[in-house]
Amino acid sequence: MASVTPVVAGAMRGCPGTKGKPLPGEPFRKTHMQSTTIAFKPFNSLPDGDCQERIRAARARLGRKVVILCHHYQRADIYQHADLTGDSLKLSKLAAQTDADYVVFCGVHFMAEVADIMTAPNQIAILPDLAAGCSMADMANLAKVERCWRELGEVLNAEAEITPVTYINSAADLKAFCGEHGGIVCTSSNAGTIAKWAFAQRPKVLFFPDQHLGRWTGHNMGIPMDEMVVWDPDLELGGLTPELVRKARILLWKGHCSVHQMFQKSHIDSFRAKYPEGLVIAHPECNFEVCAASDHVGSTEHIVRTIKEAPEGTRWLVGTELNLVDRLATEVLPQNKIVQFMATTICMCSTMQRIDPQHLAWTLENLAAGKVVNQIHVPEHEAGLARLALNRMLAIS
Repeated sequence: MASVTPVVAGAMRGCPGTKGKPLPGEPFRKTHMQSTTIAFKPFNSLPDGDCQERIRAARARLGRKVVILCHHYQRADIYQHADLTGDSLKLSKLAAQTDADYVVFCGVHFMAEVADIMTAPNQIAILPDLAAGCSMADMANLAKVERCWRELGEVLNAEAEITPVTYINSAADLKAFCGEHGGIVCTSSNAGTIAKWAFAQRPKVLFFPDQHLGRWTGHNMGIPMDEMVVWDPDLELGGLTPELVRKARILLWKGHCSVHQMFQKSHIDSFRAKYPEGLVIAHPECNFEVCAASDHVGSTEHIVRTIKEAPEGTRWLVGTELNLVDRLATEVLPQNKIVQFMATTICMCSTMQRIDPQHLAWTLENLAAGKVVNQIHVPEHEAGLARLALNRMLAIS
């Protein structure tokens, strides 16, 4: 599992007690001599307006030493401070191209892990609130995936017949698992390309943690539904029979996004009845029925680009996180484009909402004082295997 350094700055990868000296063959990681960090408690009661002023002041003191990354789903009062915006992989790639010492990721835990893996050895990845996790990523952990692999090995030769594919929305140790077992990472943008690669390696795919992205990807490849089965990690042999395992081409982990599960086909039916000329676009983390009923299906980057490039005066129903939809609706309104949120209830990434002005102000003021808090640190052995799976993806997409 990736470790977190919440207070002590500059911890070296995998080498506690070496006093900043890297182990043989390891890259040098910047270390900091620091006293006690600034406590968070006083910030917790600060009004948002005061926090915004302190964020700007600390940001100005830090200058180019820090880069602030904000995911599309981030709340508006944090998004306004972004140096770079986009989806999780794009942001990590962009951060690696900067010369910033500190990469402050206003997203969730797995995103900061990817940033730590992909950035330079001297760059330190930071998550302002360690409680900002991902419910989907939590639905597949290493112990359950390893148990799944062992049980599959009792039915067939897993190493020879199955390519493990993990969605980037997963912990670093699952990316490392894929790296170790000849597997790969995918995103919602390149899942189709990655699946083709995976099937070129072996006849079956184990896809985790999001069953919906896996199912939609398989459907677009022409794989019948009865050859895509759901693996329930809480049941023996995933709740399947040996015969179903042998027949399956894709084994779909029983996982989902807590936001995108809220969108239903009935929302699309109501929209089309009221606005027959309207267009529907959904993220592939939505269930199959929603994706099948949509005019366009794609990643957050695809959704933003498609609507921005659409003709003036078009009306859109969008099935993805609320902060992205609200921001996009405001941006395209001058072109007389109407953007509506798909669900009738509020659907936002509640864990990403934990990155609030109080945590960002606290993080930046500590950095400005030479103190690192909430460093996300993936041990080098794990990072190396995860990087292998990520590099396989980057090489073909």
